Amino acid sequence: MSPDEERETIRAAMDRLLAGTPLRSDGALTVLALAAEADVKRHVLTHRHTDLKDEFYAKVRAQGHVPDSERKLREELRKTKERLAEVIEENTRQQAEIETFARVVNVLTVENDHLRGQQGRRRAPVVALRPGPEPGA
Repeated sequence: MSPDEERETIRAAMDRLLAGTPLRSDGALTVLALAAEADVKRHVLTHRHTDLKDEFYAKVRAQGHVPDSERKLREELRKTKERLAEVIEENTRQQAEIETFARVVNVLTVENDHLRGQQGRRRAPVVALRPGPEPGA
């Protein structure tokens, strides 16, 4: 098939897809479906007739149709942003807890040191007791 014939075949396939009347493809508005509809290999569109590929996508956008791949990516992005917000909120909460626990540990350390100091001052001198009788004596 000559390049001009390829172009005409691709344009006809483009028109069928945009009209919603595919003959050889699943009707998706993608380069893969366009290649199948035109009965050419995908690389023909992505390497040889890039202008037709770009024209196809421009017409798809002009129709207001959002490709499935873009719709899926937008949904994934939305979910990722929601999860990020949750993780940031959890991180903020955990940081506050960590600061609270650090204060508690500091207070307990000071109290412990203070009590140990008091305990040392209150100790009575140790007095040795006489050993008691041996058991059984």
